[in-house]
Amino acid sequence: MNDAQLRTTILGFLGTFAILGLLSYFVGVEGLVRELRRADGEMVALLVVVTLGWLAAWGFGLRTVLDVLGVDVSFLKSFFILNGAMFSNNITPFGQAGGEPVTALLISKVADTEYERGLAAIASVDSLNFVPSIVLALGGAGFYATQTSFGRRLRLATAAIVVLSVAVPFVGFFGWRNRQALQRVIARVLAPILRFVTRVAPVDVSLKRDTLESRVGEFFDSIERVATNRRGLTLALTASTVGWVCQMVALWLAFLAIGSPIPFSVLLFVVPVGAIAGVTPLPGGAGGIEAVLVGLLSSLPGAAVGWETAFAAVIIFRGAVYWVPIAIGGTVVSVVGIDSV
Repeated sequence: MNDAQLRTTILGFLGTFAILGLLSYFVGVEGLVRELRRADGEMVALLVVVTLGWLAAWGFGLRTVLDVLGVDVSFLKSFFILNGAMFSNNITPFGQAGGEPVTALLISKVADTEYERGLAAIASVDSLNFVPSIVLALGGAGFYATQTSFGRRLRLATAAIVVLSVAVPFVGFFGWRNRQALQRVIARVLAPILRFVTRVAPVDVSLKRDTLESRVGEFFDSIERVATNRRGLTLALTASTVGWVCQMVALWLAFLAIGSPIPFSVLLFVVPVGAIAGVTPLPGGAGGIEAVLVGLLSSLPGAAVGWETAFAAVIIFRGAVYWVPIAIGGTVVSVVGIDSV
């Protein structure tokens, strides 16, 4: 990690601590501590096991995509690669957008494949993970629309989901239809950027525009192979859905651990919407995701929980889904030596 990346990451974590500090202030530290002390240790341990189930499911999805691209890796390797990806996402600003280049390097080194193929694999997995989250969130929103009237926060959250469900496929379709022009534009933009990078960092990259255009073309070809493989898409989408359900179960267990169970149907809506906050300029969306989850859970009529209870459960939940992959993925990255790629 260079000095600029380090400064950005430090600022991101300072922003995270500031948001969590403000949440603690408004919720009340005494009430929060009281709720956390009620947590059942066995239930928290089960929550961690479910978190590993989420990582395993998404690891299987990554293995499926890599298999479609002609890269043969074991399930165990794909699990560790996925955790390395989550590690890079969780310590870099803007979540997946910030961590994907590092993840592609990790894949290329562990799986012994080209960087473009690794980038296509993780980009495909992230895109496929988006589909079930939107479907589940829209289903949850539809359910609540039949049960109660939406408040302002819920209307805003639902509007964000609807906009994303329309905008992302439209942008993807438009980009794909014009991929040859986009390929030339990306190569034209990348050339001066890489020229600057090679002057300030020991990176060996070909700077010829036709070479860059060819490598970008390989990336698009890999994306096309994934998009046209029905069996691979079915398996990857199923794995992604299982992973999202595991996250929902983990948050449900967090409420159960502090003795304040909530209807599981609430989480169909809450967990995918909370994940949207991962695009904030904070490491892994930490701070932003917690704020969104607490705001939604304390507003939903079906949840019927207070700020202290919601924040306590979210801290337990995020403690697992944020720090477990950091612990596993950090070990993977340190062993593989991603900086040497």
